[in-house]
Amino acid sequence: MTNAILPTLVVLAGGLGTRFGGGKQIAELPKIGKTIMELSIIDAHNAGIRHVVLVVNKNVRPIIESRILPRLPANLSVELVNQSVDEVPSRFASLAAQRQKPWGTGHALLCAKPYVPNNAVVITADDYYGPHAYVQLVEHFCKEDHDTSKMAIVAYPLRLTMSDVGGVNRGICTVSNHNLSSVQEYTDIKCAENGFIGVHGTQLKQIDESVLVSMTCWGITKPLFTHLEQQFERFLECHDSDVKKEYYLPDCIQHMINLEQAIVRVYPARDRWFGVTYKEEIDSVAGKIHELRHG
Repeated sequence: MTNAILPTLVVLAGGLGTRFGGGKQIAELPKIGKTIMELSIIDAHNAGIRHVVLVVNKNVRPIIESRILPRLPANLSVELVNQSVDEVPSRFASLAAQRQKPWGTGHALLCAKPYVPNNAVVITADDYYGPHAYVQLVEHFCKEDHDTSKMAIVAYPLRLTMSDVGGVNRGICTVSNHNLSSVQEYTDIKCAENGFIGVHGTQLKQIDESVLVSMTCWGITKPLFTHLEQQFERFLECHDSDVKKEYYLPDCIQHMINLEQAIVRVYPARDRWFGVTYKEEIDSVAGKIHELRHG
């Protein structure tokens, strides 16, 4: 394995953690004494990754710089990038002035564009994917290093990603011949009598419990950034009177699939996923992750 084919790890850590009560990307796990983000970076480092880009908001940046960065492996190159609501084309400045929440995962990744030289593994700061996810994506890029149309996703069974506390948002995957056909954003997914229900668009829909879901664990190539830029402008044009709607990364990847500009290989996860949506979950999640890593 050479440095030429090793992807950059991009960690999306700019969210406000509204349902958690703020700052969950810097919340340390009891018994472990580290954040989920640190554990993910360590797992990626163990898989060979040596370059990390953290997309953060200005509120958590000082704590990340003072507390978290010194605890990371010394041979990691780490860059911090602020995700700011005013990072938009100049003609949309007035729209940004009305915005409070970040623009979403698509915009967060777009903020990392200047710092990503080649392929990248993209994750969120508050999701624990397990060590094999990084091995799977690094191996994917070892095989597909020169084909920029070949992206990837590590996807997880929906039933293993639910919360005991409240509804969750997930990207529901449709898979054909090991490749992603579609990923559709569902919100407020909850348990129901015959599986799960969630909101897609404005409709409440039944969801099969056997489906795989995107937990934002992507292997992406450089052409995605160009597409993100183009689609973000269209997003702002279409929603210029709605300053709350988010620009979702899966929607942009779906658009590339529809245009046959990308093939996204689906790798079923080898590890369990753990995440913290609500503050009440942190003790339970910390115990499960500790058992997984030290059991």
